[in-house]
Amino acid sequence: MSIIETPVGAINQKRDETLIKATLQGDMKSFATLMGLYKQRIASLGMSFFKNTTDTEDFVQEVFIRVYTHLSSFQGNASFSTWITRIAYNMAISAVNRRKEYLPIADENALIDPGFTPEEKELRRITMQAVREAVKELPERYAVCLDMYFFYDMSYQDISDTIDLPINTVKSHIFRAKKILKDTLEGVQL
Repeated sequence: MSIIETPVGAINQKRDETLIKATLQGDMKSFATLMGLYKQRIASLGMSFFKNTTDTEDFVQEVFIRVYTHLSSFQGNASFSTWITRIAYNMAISAVNRRKEYLPIADENALIDPGFTPEEKELRRITMQAVREAVKELPERYAVCLDMYFFYDMSYQDISDTIDLPINTVKSHIFRAKKILKDTLEGVQL
């Protein structure tokens, strides 16, 4: 299989494995590279839970400290992106259980194309606000699965591995969440 035919996920997984191996051999630049590759994903997840940059920045640092201290336990059964997201998710859930807060949907600024006109950006902002309000009404278990599927671009299997639910339950939660959102948003005027 040539580089052109190689799936992006396989390329990323090989890159991650190389960086992990170098980190475990003491190369801190490799770990800094890993942090750079996954910082936005972890920050977006953190922002969903903490709703402010200060707590999110602290959360990101705590996640990377945990990842670094447990990196030798990474066995490669799942992709590194799934493994690090699971660590972050579990840490955030622990914090939520202490604080009882969760605001689903990834950072909307990451979803706005910089080439949009001001009108398109405003329409996107209003649409995201309507979706955010509708998602707030979803049961949390549906909202988490929906977030990971649409905004973190995770597969059903990766979501299942991350939140420790059977894959068919994840599929069911996403299906039901989409149905509820469709019914809710049909009546919204933008």
